[in-house]
Amino acid sequence: MRYQPNAPKAEASLPLVHAHAAGLDIGSAEIWAAVPADCDPEPVRKFGTFTPDLLALADWLQACGIQTVAMESTGVYWIPIFEILEARSLDAQVVNAHHLKHVPGRKSDWRDCQWIQRLHSWGLLTGSFRPADEICALRTYLRQRANLIEHRAPHILHMQKALQQMNLQLPLVVSDITGETGQAILRAIVAGERDPQQLAQFRQPNCKHSAAEMAKALTGHYRPEQVFALKQALALYDAYTAQLQECDAEIEKQFQVIKPVTEDEPPPSNKPNSHSKNGPSYDARTLLYRITGVDLCAIDGMNESTVQTALTETGTDLSAFATDKQFGAWLGLAPRHEISGGKVLRRHTLKNGNRAGQAFRLAAQSVSRSDSALGAFYRRLRAKAGPKVAIVATAYKIARIYYHVLKERQPYQEQSAAAYDQKTKDRELRQLQKRAAKLGMKLVTVPA
Repeated sequence: MRYQPNAPKAEASLPLVHAHAAGLDIGSAEIWAAVPADCDPEPVRKFGTFTPDLLALADWLQACGIQTVAMESTGVYWIPIFEILEARSLDAQVVNAHHLKHVPGRKSDWRDCQWIQRLHSWGLLTGSFRPADEICALRTYLRQRANLIEHRAPHILHMQKALQQMNLQLPLVVSDITGETGQAILRAIVAGERDPQQLAQFRQPNCKHSAAEMAKALTGHYRPEQVFALKQALALYDAYTAQLQECDAEIEKQFQVIKPVTEDEPPPSNKPNSHSKNGPSYDARTLLYRITGVDLCAIDGMNESTVQTALTETGTDLSAFATDKQFGAWLGLAPRHEISGGKVLRRHTLKNGNRAGQAFRLAAQSVSRSDSALGAFYRRLRAKAGPKVAIVATAYKIARIYYHVLKERQPYQEQSAAAYDQKTKDRELRQLQKRAAKLGMKLVTVPA
């Protein structure tokens, strides 16, 4: 079926920024494409979503002389056509759907793709941020790794439930049942061992509880059905652990694909005793240092896992963000002020599911008790505005530090909590002196 474009209206006299621009409205089963009316007798066409249809769409766009394409999509439907267009050196941009919905009256995909094409030709659309292709591949692996950890966690709860129903109080004498001691005891139980004294012999020397306390906790009522449930939960935990190790191997290979900035070894870690239970099995800190040239793990609150998440979401090149404030706004951490008539009506942060922003929030929670400047900042703000505000504000501060360290390639300079408190005290003293001078008085220091 042939479609004719809408008749030109008065707004068509706007100056063209992209004369050879196309617009795509992408769905799960069909894609509507629009090109300028002078490029083809049939400027609006419908294509399927099978790979041959996508290749035919790319061929048609190239035959029309298209140089840049704006697309609107939900979910992940845009990824296949985006990669095909990018491979053919077309400037493909995924635009925010909210920027397209302000003008009403377009209730069909046929009209919608034309509207996207017109807005893009006038330069009114901005493409969403997307890092380099090799970083995107690494990001896919890390997202899969996060999914595996998330799917493995319920089976740990299933093991704890089976133990509780048999009145085996192992979680009370072992801090983590997935640790070396806990796993040895669980596997012995599944293998048929029931003697609490024999089970207590699997205790590692660094356990806080004694062997006698552990034997007492492992004296329970073994039921066959609960042992069977424990066995299956343990098998599923092992299956996800094996998948996680395979994923770590692929991540390490992908790190080797990325061109390194330096071949040097990272400086000695300022967090020698840090440990993450779900941390990577490979030397992530060295690999991250070689592709960035700076030790991002040295930032307070950041470890290998959070740096990996942030780096694969933001990429190693932050030139797309002119300032650290733009970077914080993209993360969903910077406060947004709604101003009308010179008056601030609301102050809030935008809600989004940015994974890098979530990583910085986790970093903010980890510094809450640390003896660092960020920890002192968090505690001061928590006492003033509450924990929710303190977490977001501290995450925003960590994100700005991350931005400058990565963009300027300068090492992070750690500041202690005492230095921060002294700096805060000096700032408050200067403010008091200014207020006193404004009132015609002089501030005099009297020893307490």
